[in-house]
Amino acid sequence: MEVMQARAMQVEKLKILKLESIVRGYVTGSAWKEYQERGTVHGIRVREGMRESEAFDAPLWTPSTKAEQGEHDENISPEQAAQIVGADIAKKVERLSLELYTRARDYAAERGIIIADTKFEFGVDEEGEVVLCDEVLTPDSSRFWPQQGYEVGKGQESFDKQYLRDWLTREGLKGKEGVQMPEDVAKETARRYGEAYEKITGTKWSEQLE
Repeated sequence: MEVMQARAMQVEKLKILKLESIVRGYVTGSAWKEYQERGTVHGIRVREGMRESEAFDAPLWTPSTKAEQGEHDENISPEQAAQIVGADIAKKVERLSLELYTRARDYAAERGIIIADTKFEFGVDEEGEVVLCDEVLTPDSSRFWPQQGYEVGKGQESFDKQYLRDWLTREGLKGKEGVQMPEDVAKETARRYGEAYEKITGTKWSEQLE
């Protein structure tokens, strides 16, 4: 039916893996905090002397737990991930995640965007195959930095929800319930999302709102 076009999709029931599959290309966020404290990222030893927002020698697969609603995910090592989902599944998830990130990173780089890190989710179908699911490479699940102005040694301007995180932190509201976002913060967050969309897709954000 015409009324259902662009409003429906075919779906498949999956058993969702209890992992957040994170790939990090740059040391930032919680990875930067751990690196400063222990010289590791999710328990993985990385080279010494790195500075904030610097690229790793190669992208890292850095999973976390998938917490129940209202609880917080916990960063874990690849070895711990294998204990949760099994070694074979963990290896497939790692391989797929790194391939997806690398392709997306290279695509975005040609359009002036650095994908610092991103999160994937996977499930297992009835035949036991690992399947990508949930949102993919959105500003909610990724860190998008503009190449213009990128500088190692500091935090970066971003096209993602980091702007909102920073506002919550400044206002002492991070982690609190019932927070109401001011209109100017909502508009600026939307503007950043829209700019990332336009750079990556080549399509005007306003055209998607009509």
